[in-house]
Amino acid sequence: MNGFVVVIPARMASSRLPGKPLADIAGKPMVVRVAEQAAKSRASRVVVATDHADILAACAAHGVEAVLTREDHASGTDRLAEMAAQLALPSDALVINVQGDEPLIQPELIDRLAELLAAGDAPVATLAHALHDAADHFNPNVVKVALDKHGRALYFSRAPIPYARDAYAADRSALPAGLPVYRHIGMYGYRAGFLAAYAGLEPGPLEQYEALEQLRVLWHGYSIAVALADEAPAAGVDTPEDLERVRRLFA
Repeated sequence: MNGFVVVIPARMASSRLPGKPLADIAGKPMVVRVAEQAAKSRASRVVVATDHADILAACAAHGVEAVLTREDHASGTDRLAEMAAQLALPSDALVINVQGDEPLIQPELIDRLAELLAAGDAPVATLAHALHDAADHFNPNVVKVALDKHGRALYFSRAPIPYARDAYAADRSALPAGLPVYRHIGMYGYRAGFLAAYAGLEPGPLEQYEALEQLRVLWHGYSIAVALADEAPAAGVDTPEDLERVRRLFA
């Protein structure tokens, strides 16, 4: 399908890697590398939503469309909502959120997410992939999602969901055969009309305790469609070590 908009939120502040969007990768800022990957998808438009004039200038220097947003947004979704209002996107426009620290993001995943959003009536869509390691299932840094029979999210958690009570009572070293364990991939698709509504939703206790902003959507009764990818996407850049790894790949 065609006609969707990719938006890349890019904040200058980062606790582990300050100035991350402007980190040089083979002669170009990281946020520009992300935009170039996103442009290989079937998106009709790729826009960076940033809180800093230096990022805005870097995008302009490389021919990447960018808009300046407020600095005080609590989440990337809130920043997307402001951007959608700035661009006056129609309520039925499809907006795909690609994180600004994923210079290796596969364009095929972006297209898959847009197709999922367009095909159904859920206001939000996201991706997941099967987990095969029990250690990942119990790792709180690995976000899990449980699905209903229609492929919609029942819940997201840092806890091991679904929990195989009897099997894990005997052995936690391996996943029980057939247990549907999925790792959430942090990409989202939104209908622009929902983004306007999201900006007015109060955070719920589940979101606050789990530190997972997507739980705000479920807390307020909206649905999230989930498509299963064959494998995990390429790793993003969170630390200086990640940045060096990506630089070596581009070199």
